[in-house]
Amino acid sequence: MSTLVVDNVGLLVTNDPELGEGPLGIVRDAALVIDGDRVAAIESAGAAADERLDAAGRCVIPGFVDSHTHLVFAGDRAEEFAARMAGQEYAAGGIQVTTDATRAASVEELTALAEARRAEALRAGITHIEIKSGYGLETDSERRLCEVAAGLTDDVTFLGAHLVPAEYEGRADDYVALVCGEMLEACAPLSRWIDVFCERGAFTEEQSRAVLEAGRDAGLGLRVHGNQLGPGPGVRLAVEMGAASVDHCTYLDDADIEALAGSDTVATFLPATDFSTRQPYPDARRTIDAGVRVAIATNCNPGSSYTTSIAFCIALAVRDMNMTAEEALQAATLGGANALRRDDVGRLALGARADAVVLDAPSYTHLVYRPGVPLVAVAIEGGQRR
Repeated sequence: MSTLVVDNVGLLVTNDPELGEGPLGIVRDAALVIDGDRVAAIESAGAAADERLDAAGRCVIPGFVDSHTHLVFAGDRAEEFAARMAGQEYAAGGIQVTTDATRAASVEELTALAEARRAEALRAGITHIEIKSGYGLETDSERRLCEVAAGLTDDVTFLGAHLVPAEYEGRADDYVALVCGEMLEACAPLSRWIDVFCERGAFTEEQSRAVLEAGRDAGLGLRVHGNQLGPGPGVRLAVEMGAASVDHCTYLDDADIEALAGSDTVATFLPATDFSTRQPYPDARRTIDAGVRVAIATNCNPGSSYTTSIAFCIALAVRDMNMTAEEALQAATLGGANALRRDDVGRLALGARADAVVLDAPSYTHLVYRPGVPLVAVAIEGGQRR
């Protein structure tokens, strides 16, 4: 295997305190040596390798790990977004609009759309991504979405319990039985995770518990959409069930934070969703100070967060959620890895996967300092320049 050195790195973020300064493990005037698809060494500038990429004094960070996305869908909901910006309240039921368009699309159409979004995310510095199903809401359609997602990532999440589809109106328990039975059986072989939208307008605590238990029995890891539209049982259910992550966390009370702080469940914030839905931003400072592990993700989807810019999410987290730039960067890299229970991504330690981003800036602070500016100069995914 050939080696690559990213040389003349002005500021290298490793996310390993044993390798450098502070929680981010910062190394200055560094060289990142890559052998194949792994980090082989961190040395002083001037290290040798088969190939050389001159960072020219710029900042290099671990590739972003986006632990919550819905990339596989068809259709457009721009009119809904415009109406919401004009004052209409967000409601979970808009998912059905995307479901109708997605069911009507061919596998080829869905694949092309998802591949284009994945490429866009890579240009934004996202080198590892989780992708959910959830816009089929019938067995064959959900399996198709999982198949498309599996072609793009090994972190596929089965989200049949995204919403009760129109044909099951008034029969939510019957739909939960379908999700836990035939649909799960079809999708589990393609998935690593199962998720449920535990929220008013979606699934109750009891229904959500049934979905998670069925997924766990099928060998899948657990994830939860919770506490997005108001206070509710989602966070505490996620902790009770040992879920890897509970996502949204817009409304957290003291008991929720206490439960999270005493658990291994990551609280994943989705600030672009709060921006898009005009929900209040959660107070991440309160959560972090309580000892909760946190992540930031894009929640890229057509209804409530149609963005692949995790840099935008970082800027929102710093400005509106009381996070520092360092905390937000780490939440979007190592935090995402923790939310996916992975130790091979989100950091640039020896033996980690060689996923790195060369920023067109001297410091990661520019992700916040220059909001909206595309600062990814080079993305390296598994040792390959993209």
